[in-house]
Amino acid sequence: MDEMQQPQESYNEAMEKLRKIVADIERKELDVDLLSEKVKEASRLIKLCKDKLFKADEEVKKILEALD
Repeated sequence: MDEMQQPQESYNEAMEKLRKIVADIERKELDVDLLSEKVKEASRLIKLCKDKLFKADEEVKKILEALD
């Protein structure tokens, strides 16, 4: 599925998915075929969270600058 067609998770949803992936990896419950898939998904989720944090930071900075 194309990334543009996927509904974008909220920050909290993405973090919860990341926690589950990490827990599955730590419990060694993933076979090698699934491991690669989960690492790709984790990478996508990390980028999504990073982008959301960056945007929130920029918005807060703009708000604070407007108050000066």
